[in-house]
Order: sequence, then structure tokens, then C-alpha cells
Amino acid sequence: MSDVLVIGYGSATHQLLRRLRHHGHSGTVTVLSAEHRPLPNRPLLTTVLAGRLDPRVLRPAPAPGARVLTGAVATAVDPAARVVHARHGDTVTAHPYDVLVLATGARPVIPAISTTMGRDGTLPPGVTTLRRAADCDRIRGERAVVLGGGPLGVETASALAARGTATTLVCAGPHPLHDRLGDTCAGLLTERLRAAGVTVLGGRTVVRREPGRVVLDDGTEAAADSLVLCTGVEPEVGLARAAGIRVHHGIVVDDALRTSDSRVHAIGDCAEHAGRAVAGHESALAQADTLAAVLTGRATAHPPAPAILRLRTHAVDVACVGPLAAFGRHGIRTVGLFDPAGGRYARLALDGDRIAAAVLLGLPEAIATIGHLYRRGLPVPSDRPGLLLGIRPQPGPAAADPADAVVCLCNHVSRRQLADAWELGARTAPELARATRATTGCGSCVTRVERLCADLADAAERKLEPTP
Repeated sequence: MSDVLVIGYGSATHQLLRRLRHHGHSGTVTVLSAEHRPLPNRPLLTTVLAGRLDPRVLRPAPAPGARVLTGAVATAVDPAARVVHARHGDTVTAHPYDVLVLATGARPVIPAISTTMGRDGTLPPGVTTLRRAADCDRIRGERAVVLGGGPLGVETASALAARGTATTLVCAGPHPLHDRLGDTCAGLLTERLRAAGVTVLGGRTVVRREPGRVVLDDGTEAAADSLVLCTGVEPEVGLARAAGIRVHHGIVVDDALRTSDSRVHAIGDCAEHAGRAVAGHESALAQADTLAAVLTGRATAHPPAPAILRLRTHAVDVACVGPLAAFGRHGIRTVGLFDPAGGRYARLALDGDRIAAAVLLGLPEAIATIGHLYRRGLPVPSDRPGLLLGIRPQPGPAAADPADAVVCLCNHVSRRQLADAWELGARTAPELARATRATTGCGSCVTRVERLCADLADAAERKLEPTP
């Protein structure tokens, strides 16, 4: 078996280590981590921020079967010699490899705002991004401004309001997520955020930060003890580019997650597969699963991740399914629902009897069902209004790994996601509910989740029993 060297230690790396062990990889695995502890499951950070999840749940279990060098900053990749150079304190070390995996993640984009950068190039107190559990502790005071109208900005503003912080969301578009939801649906999102206690300022940006406030581009001010920057991320591609590995927006990989250098692979937020980079947490875990199979000799091709966005927000359920360009394709039929009084909206693009795209707000059961049908490529039922109103069809048969079986249909939580959350420390049904939202829809899956908890606990105990 090959000796594998991994640069970066986020959730994708942790998943890769688990799956390599599962597939019986017998070579060595070494991880170079610039951090002193694994990076958390980032999608759950806003749940921690809202005070609904203990941050300790985000800490993954120790890496199985790997040598992890913390505080080791990779400085250069030498593909010809198959060596990575790293700095650990004042010491420079060289790490040979048979196979190199780049899991370097992405870095936050910091906008050019006056006084938001300290003299040492770091963010000063009162200004933070949201990439680590410690960033939640940097958001202090009774008033916060969140800059950014994308998914993370909406989730962060909603979480802060839920914990009682007076929160203002500033976004460049007329409404948050305007480019994804369209004017009508994004307008409803703004209304729901305001009803949840978030002040939404559309068509604005922050140009200067001063003690206790920020100044906007129109000269107005907003009170702010903390400024949270949710202004996007960029793939970390510096090491790959310097090594002559092909980079577009991210590190370009093929269906085996292999880069232009056949001995180097990339996974997670740094990778660009099928023209998409920074594909998110779920895609990163799926890439890790595929790569573990590839590195242990299994003929596997990584499928493009389904384009599905579902916000983790306490204000309202929101989802975008499929490419929005599908609404303009020839032959597409559109089905819609608009209920301004109830704060509900749905728009479906149907290609025959399959879902090509969808935008939904305030319809949690429909979001779960439509997401399931889209992922599986299943036909929609003939009762289209019933579909939008949450009357779920029985899913047809599909050949799927039992680990991918959906346990919570309302929130489309699979057995694999529940098992991953259990491994990260959510060991009871209520903790799994907080971590994954399973059981928080219709409640019909409570018994299955409790049984899964018991099964996972029994399996863990058996692993600890001494071999006779």
C-alpha cells in the first residue's frame, strides 16, 4: 500500500482517514496540520453561535490510524522529489510521500474596510470571520453587524438574533440571497428575518468601523459591538500553484480527484471538480469517501455533487435545488405557489416529470421531499400542489448504500450523516437532533434515531472489548 501524506486537517481529512481505515489501507498516513486541533464541522458553527449546541460536539474523535503533526505549516511541494517541506516552529522538515492529498481548504475574503485589519495583519478585537469554534467567542456585546447577504450571512444573523443579540444584516443586493432566490422569494426572506429580530439593510456595504459602530457607504451608521464578516471564501491554492499543479478557481481534479500531477489529489474546499469549487461540507465528505476508495484500489468515479442549498436558519426554511438557469431552458414547465400572508413561496422547474430546479421558502416538508426526489432523479407525483404543500410521495425503489438511506425525510438526514455526528460527539437523540435537525420535522423518525444511537453505542463497545 502507498504511504499517504495529507496537508490540512479539517472534516474532509478526518473523513478520509476514517474511510481509509474502513477499506483496509495498510500504508502509513501522515497529516500536516497548521492548526493545533482539527478544524470543526463548519456548518454547525451557527448552531453553536445560537447557543443550541455545545461547541465540544464539533471536536472530532482522534484520527484513526494516522500520524498527525500539529502546528506543522506546509511551505512548499516538490513534485519531482515527491517531498513536502514544512515549518514547525523554528524547525524546517521534509516529508516524503507516495501519494499527496491537498486538503488545504479555503480562506475567508476580507473586504477593504477601514480599521478592520490590525497592524500585524490580523483582525482586531470586535471583528471576526466565522470559520472556527473560537470565532463564536469573538462575537461579543449586545449589538452585532453581519456583513454579507449569502448563505453564511443569513445563517449567522439568524443565529445571533436567536440568542438575543441585536443584529443588523448588511448586504449589497436589495435582499439577502437575491441572486439565488429572485426578487419575490428574497423579499419574503427579508420579511421573515425582520420578524425574527434581524434588521436588514439591503443595497449597502460597510466602509469604516469605529468603536461601537460601523459606517455604511451612504453615510449612515449602525450600532456594532462586533462586526462579523461573511463575505465569501477563496480556495487555498498557493501550494499547488507554486508546485506547477493546474489551478483554475480551485485545484482542478478529475473524477478520481487526481490533479494534473498523477500522484497528487485534492479534496474539500480547495478542490475544483466538474467546474465547481468550494462545494461545501457535504461534498467534501463525499469526496473523501471517493478518494479513500480510489487509494485502496477500488474503481470509483466521483459524481458531481447535486446543486442543493438548504439554509440552517432559525428564521425560516429556505432551499435552492438545481441550477437556476434551468428555469429558462426550452421545454421547462413551471409550477408555483405564492402565499405572502403565510410567508410561503415555491417555484419548480419541471423537465418532463423530473425536477430540474426549485426555489422554496417556508415549506420544510416540501423542501425535504423535493430535495430527495432531485437527488435520486425520481419523478414528481401527479399532485403538484400536494407536493408543494408537504404531502410527501412514497419514494420509489433506488439502489443505494444503506449508509445513504434517508432516516429523517423532513430534513433529508441520512444514516451516514447521523453516524458522522455521533462520531463527532452527539451521542444521544436530542444531541443528534441539535447537530443534524433529524426528528425536528414531523417527528416520525424519533424511534429510528434512538435505535441508531443504541446501535452505534453497542458497536463502539464491541470495538473496545479485548480480543480473546
